[in-house]
Amino acid sequence: MSRRVRPLTADAIARLGRPCDSCVYWESPHPLDVRCGAACDASLLRSRISQVNREWGVCGRVAIEDEAVLGFVKYAPARYYPQSRSLPTGAPEPSAPLLTCLHVRESERSRGLDKLLLHATLRDLHGRGETALFAYGYVHAEESAAPMPSVGFLLENGFSVERPHADLPLLRLEIHSLASWTDSLESALEALLSPLGGAKRTPRPSVE
Repeated sequence: MSRRVRPLTADAIARLGRPCDSCVYWESPHPLDVRCGAACDASLLRSRISQVNREWGVCGRVAIEDEAVLGFVKYAPARYYPQSRSLPTGAPEPSAPLLTCLHVRESERSRGLDKLLLHATLRDLHGRGETALFAYGYVHAEESAAPMPSVGFLLENGFSVERPHADLPLLRLEIHSLASWTDSLESALEALLSPLGGAKRTPRPSVE
């Protein structure tokens, strides 16, 4: 088996599975229910991914094992995600990087793939000279239906509350030295190698 973390492209979108392969919750300028698939348009999603990659750079990562997608993360300056202006805590500055979607198969969360995707995001943003990353966190939503990470996951991984809210606070993470995030990334990679319950050893993933 070969496990890789590759850039998110328009071509990779079709492999994410439903509703992620067509969900334009974050790309929609109209207020929506806070749930995955509240608005779907596969063509628009691929177009927006291509636009962001062209204008700003790669806007996410996809974790793949052989041909199966295990999870993905999506991020870009908040100006590319107009739905953020409809959320109760308001949007970050338009140029501030915003982490929107981070979805991982449940079996892979216990092995740290969600952390690996986050740390790959931080390494990328640090390389671009960014100093902070923002994210909304859900408090009460069902995990499978939430179009953003949980508050618990974000707090456990270094975020702090920037604007409090009972359901959808806005959080912020300061991006520290590249060395510290490289160490964290290596730790996440090592966690993926540890077998669970005698499971077969997983090959070291590669991150691009």
